[in-house]
Amino acid sequence: MSESTPLSARARLAVTAGKAAAAVSRAAGRGSGSVIGGRVALKFDPELLSRLAGHLDVVLISATNGKTTTTRLVAEALRAGGEVVSNALGANMPAGITSALSAGANARFAALEVDEKYLIAVAQDVNPKAIALLNLSRDQLDRAAETRMMAEHWREGLQGTKATVIANADDPLIVWAASSCPNVVWVAAGQAWKDDAWSCPSCGGVLQRPDDTTWRCAECGFGRPTPTWVLTGDSVLDPHGSTWPIHLQLPGRANKANATSAAAVAATFGIAPQVALQRMQSVAAVAGRYDVVQYEGRDIRLLLAKNPAGWLETFSLIDPPPAPVILGVNARGADGTDTSWLWDVDYTRLTGHPIAVIGDRRLDLAVRLEVAGQNFQVFDTAAEAIRNSPPGRIEAIANYTAFQDLRRVVGN
Repeated sequence: MSESTPLSARARLAVTAGKAAAAVSRAAGRGSGSVIGGRVALKFDPELLSRLAGHLDVVLISATNGKTTTTRLVAEALRAGGEVVSNALGANMPAGITSALSAGANARFAALEVDEKYLIAVAQDVNPKAIALLNLSRDQLDRAAETRMMAEHWREGLQGTKATVIANADDPLIVWAASSCPNVVWVAAGQAWKDDAWSCPSCGGVLQRPDDTTWRCAECGFGRPTPTWVLTGDSVLDPHGSTWPIHLQLPGRANKANATSAAAVAATFGIAPQVALQRMQSVAAVAGRYDVVQYEGRDIRLLLAKNPAGWLETFSLIDPPPAPVILGVNARGADGTDTSWLWDVDYTRLTGHPIAVIGDRRLDLAVRLEVAGQNFQVFDTAAEAIRNSPPGRIEAIANYTAFQDLRRVVGN
């Protein structure tokens, strides 16, 4: 970490303008204002992002799924070593990151979630000490590159990076992306969704998977590297052979995997795993995700899932049948307008659950559930779906903007 140097007059003006724009946006009820604030600031000073990060030890976290949660866990762990600035609400493109860093004048660390498409550009601007690569799978097919193309983009952009790269050894696409980097820490974090990684990213051959922890290309030999951090049951095995228990408020195996990667990141910054994991216990929800909200006499647990891999993980979290489930799907700009991914989700996992369907694309989802033989009803609004569900606990699963719509309805 270098010493903080005073910002130039232009940079100070940019920060002030950005904060003013954000305040106006919040006053108008149009959200946190972080994105518009960052855009305005960058108009005043296009190099502001690199100026704001100059005094910070930065970690960038990118993935298709889990980057917001992992960023939150990393931020909590790093606070053991000093003040942390982070884009905690998930504004993960350059404008949102710029807004977040404008509040970090006195911070030592920056834990930054970065959209997959912008990772390389942001890394060039902020000179990170560490980069965490968690997973790659299909998402927002109208906007994002095909997963093999994204892995190649990362591989080329990260070649020769000075950052320590913390990478998931169980995802072949992540291994391909990270294998051009000179300093990689491999983490066995698992990969529940494998449908985007059956072919070798190196040569296109078929990957052989004799068990859940091994993969290798029969044609070129490209295969799983040996990890030094391993998620084993409810514990983390560190590079020294010590085992540390994971005690999270956040549910599910996916969050244990996120915590394992977060512990490996924290170690790069000198935070011991037992200290990092203990601090992660304080995280009960992440930007509304996993919150349980009372509304209309029901306890509604809010779960975000935005692509096939995310829905697969989320289905493993919900209460067993006959717990009622609300599913919400939109196809707005932030979600991606292509909903063909609905056909890749195994909805037979919901057999036995009464299902209420909401959202802009509720009829698309209804057709998919009909084909899967599920018991469901379609409702025009979230409030109507909740009122028609039995009292008690409801599992509500929605993609990005449908999740935000649902939060507004239930007052979260």
